[in-house]
Amino acid sequence: MTGRDLRALFSTNDRQLEAGTVFTNRQGQWQIVQAALGEHLARITGPGFTVEDLEAPRTNVLVFHGVGGIGKTTLSRTLEAALADAEGRPARWGEPSWPTRPALLPVRIDLARSAGTDFERVLLTIRLALATHLGRPLPAFDIALRRYWEHQHPGESLEEYLSRGGLAARFGKALPQQVQSALGDVAQALMLPGTVGGAIGQLTGTLATALRERRQTVRALADCSLLADLLDAEPDVDALSYYPYLLAWELTRLPAEKAVVPVVLLDTFEDTGDRTHRDLERLLQRIVWLMPNAFFIVTGRSRLQWADHALQGQLDYTGPTAWPGLAQQTVPGPRPAGAPGNGRQILIGDFSPQDCDDYLARRLVRDNQPLISAELRTVITDRSHGLPLYLDLAVLRFLELRRTGHTPAPADFDADFPALITRTLADLTPDERHILRSVSLLDAFDLPLATATAGLPHQAAAARLAERPFVRENPYALWPYHLHALIRSTLRTADDATDDRWTDADWQAAAERALTALGEQWHAAPGPSRRLLVGCLRQGLALARDHRLGLAWLTDAAYAYTDDYVWEPLPLPARTESEAGDELATPADALAELLSTLARRQHEHRARTADRLTTILETGLLPAELTEMAVYYRAKAHRDLGQSAASRDGMRQVADGGGRLAPDATRGLAHLARAAGDFPTALTTARALGWPGRGRRVLGDIHFAHGDMGQAATAYAAARTEAEQHGNIGEQAIAQAHLALTYAFADPARAGREISLAEQLLAGLDQRATTLTAQVAALVRDAGAAGPAVDDRSALLRTEITTAGITAAALLLEIALTLHHTLRGDDVAVRNDTARLEELTRNGDYAYYTDIAHFMAGLSTGPSVARWLDEEQATRRRWRDLVTIRRIRLDVPR
Repeated sequence: MTGRDLRALFSTNDRQLEAGTVFTNRQGQWQIVQAALGEHLARITGPGFTVEDLEAPRTNVLVFHGVGGIGKTTLSRTLEAALADAEGRPARWGEPSWPTRPALLPVRIDLARSAGTDFERVLLTIRLALATHLGRPLPAFDIALRRYWEHQHPGESLEEYLSRGGLAARFGKALPQQVQSALGDVAQALMLPGTVGGAIGQLTGTLATALRERRQTVRALADCSLLADLLDAEPDVDALSYYPYLLAWELTRLPAEKAVVPVVLLDTFEDTGDRTHRDLERLLQRIVWLMPNAFFIVTGRSRLQWADHALQGQLDYTGPTAWPGLAQQTVPGPRPAGAPGNGRQILIGDFSPQDCDDYLARRLVRDNQPLISAELRTVITDRSHGLPLYLDLAVLRFLELRRTGHTPAPADFDADFPALITRTLADLTPDERHILRSVSLLDAFDLPLATATAGLPHQAAAARLAERPFVRENPYALWPYHLHALIRSTLRTADDATDDRWTDADWQAAAERALTALGEQWHAAPGPSRRLLVGCLRQGLALARDHRLGLAWLTDAAYAYTDDYVWEPLPLPARTESEAGDELATPADALAELLSTLARRQHEHRARTADRLTTILETGLLPAELTEMAVYYRAKAHRDLGQSAASRDGMRQVADGGGRLAPDATRGLAHLARAAGDFPTALTTARALGWPGRGRRVLGDIHFAHGDMGQAATAYAAARTEAEQHGNIGEQAIAQAHLALTYAFADPARAGREISLAEQLLAGLDQRATTLTAQVAALVRDAGAAGPAVDDRSALLRTEITTAGITAAALLLEIALTLHHTLRGDDVAVRNDTARLEELTRNGDYAYYTDIAHFMAGLSTGPSVARWLDEEQATRRRWRDLVTIRRIRLDVPR
């Protein structure tokens, strides 16, 4: 513990309670400071360094920035203590890596408005720290300071000012004495009569003349090349801002045993001004630039913009050449600062769960035991998202609950803190606050999306907001920006007591703008983008669901999502409290559940899919276009389950409706005709399908069933090419998997290449049935191989197919096994294969698969129920020939 927490102590009558301010970890930041200071010391003690080089790039500043309440001030104070002495350094930080000489002199300055710090006070604080540490005057600076003081504070001595402002209490009264001593020494060197207290103008004028004439009497100051110019300048605040040059010069003249390097910690830097008013920032930057032998650690909410060329004219020194370390991208996490190019702007990250627990355990202690229980600490940690401010507020809530006689329970912390909003909005402009609330509706955003959601005519405010530390950036994401999770949830759910808080109508209007903006981004894409489509769907569905909006463009997007057969998961964020519950209440609820069901069907039994779709349809929430989608995919699930009558009813309903899925439903009817063995009807239907109905693939299925692998391969290859021309990667994968299966029967040597291509196409997709087809193809390719490998693989595959509930895949697997066992001459296994086929086709669907098995095994069959396209004997011969040719290739006896 680094001190007493007075707020906590004054919130309870429990005098046995130990309440301390806690510093937790931040070891990564300490390592960065060590590395940066080590480089700085090596640079300023190396050959060629001079403080009078006013053009060299500056690498003497390190910035820690982060969201309000992340612990920047605590870090600044702990760094000051750690640099001052070993006792102030947390034990886990370890020993510093820099040499003992020159000594480091930490000087922490709080720039918060509440501290009342102006530029005079900043510069005096640095000089007072040196006065206390060195115990000697710094003549060049002290004389210039005395001249400034006489002009700007007439009638008030420096000693009175320091006493009144509290600086004397912090640093003592050595500075006025040292200034007076410096004046006396210079007066004596210039042989000026009398005291110098009332004749500072005469002294500095004479000194400036002597310096220009390089008189021997002032040789101690003659090497300070710009001292005379500073003494001649009007002694105003602007001139004062150049006096740090004199401090830097004096520090270089100290003897080795007195050498010191000031480490100036400037905290709450965001209170120095804003993007329009940079007067104080400009003066502070001059200190940093003119004291290259000092090191500055800046802590604030935002990164320093000094390396931006756009600030030229507002600040004196700008651009990446001037500040190479500040021009780099923000470094997230504890990355050591190597060369300046590694980045000197460090985003302070959230606490880890372990650090959160450590903080809460040590913050309130009674009888040497944590007052907050482990269970409560876990709940608070989970809700904090690692933000220290939340932990602090939770501690105060804990004490408040105890004060009212209530034993704090986990449910008491299932809430947000409005104070987080106040702290977050504190230094934002009205437009930035407006955009912040707007983008809290979005999982992620870019500048155009943020601007459109806010309804503003320009992107400037969004660009400024994006630089704030509570806005996280991932340049590789679809939308690069997202809000800190806790701040986002608090903005959306906590009671907002700020002056410009939003009404419910404001939130609703913003949600409508956000949904419209997402649709416009999707429609405006230069070409089909699956990534953009899925991203817009995820965010759009959540907005429409949570705010009960119309579906608008989401209907078109839903069809685009299903057209490609890719089936990425569409997880939506948890419902807000106002939308709590699992029931389907709005069209957006129903659509979200529909698309989620279609994606999940790749990972669950088709019976579960059919049940889900039935539930959605029974709500009556979907508009006609989307009802058609649910009916169609339920019919597909029924077909996969072998429920042909139900499937046929659904497909017929969609086909007769003439909607977007009518071609797909017609294809479904063709498949059902094939399943019934009615190949002439299936062929007639397939020829009329064209690309919308995927007619070439259906033709391939029909030829495959007849054992005509040549025509089947031609049809599947044409289907794949057609899909490629239309940019439909999902259809490409389906056609390719069936092509691979065809070659696995006809040409095992080539099948390997085709199977590999199918696996490549499936790698980025989520198509369970097609994946199973490719796996069956691999078994067919290896049919007849010696050993148990094929049987073992088939057993695993059968389990997977049963779990999926896909009848067609189960039939293909048994056909593959029939081929394998026929080639191996295992008659018992063949009988088992055909028996399983008979069981799978007991309802009459796909009964011709049993015929195919008998054809391959050379077994006799009864009259076939299938209406073959040519004579049954022709089909029997083609399937039997596949076995014969394979036996010859494998050199297997008949």
